[in-house]
Amino acid sequence: MHRGRNQNSLLWLFDTLERDAGYMRRQMFGCQAAYLDGRLYLVVADKGDPWDGLLVCTSQEQHAGLMQDMPALRPHAVLGKWLYVPQDDPEFESIAEQLVALALARDSRFGVEPKPRKRKQRLFT
Repeated sequence: MHRGRNQNSLLWLFDTLERDAGYMRRQMFGCQAAYLDGRLYLVVADKGDPWDGLLVCTSQEQHAGLMQDMPALRPHAVLGKWLYVPQDDPEFESIAEQLVALALARDSRFGVEPKPRKRKQRLFT
């Protein structure tokens, strides 16, 4: 299947979220982000290392427990506050599907409040 130039190859991970009334998807730094009930839960990235996998939006206090439950998770190389499973992990698909299911169940270890967007100031001349 030919994908569009800007189509993220990992968007299939969000398919089950689309049936949830609280789901919203937005673009974030060239990736796709999944929000549930206004909280940022997951980000799919397919831009190449280190942006090639699934990011779990969580607080650092939750890292140890989540990594113990899913050893493939690791802190992201750039966004160390979030966890990451790279697409080249042999268990990527099954781990990613588990993470999506946990997000859909509103696992309390997942989700962060997004920072308010800064409004662009207009210069009037």
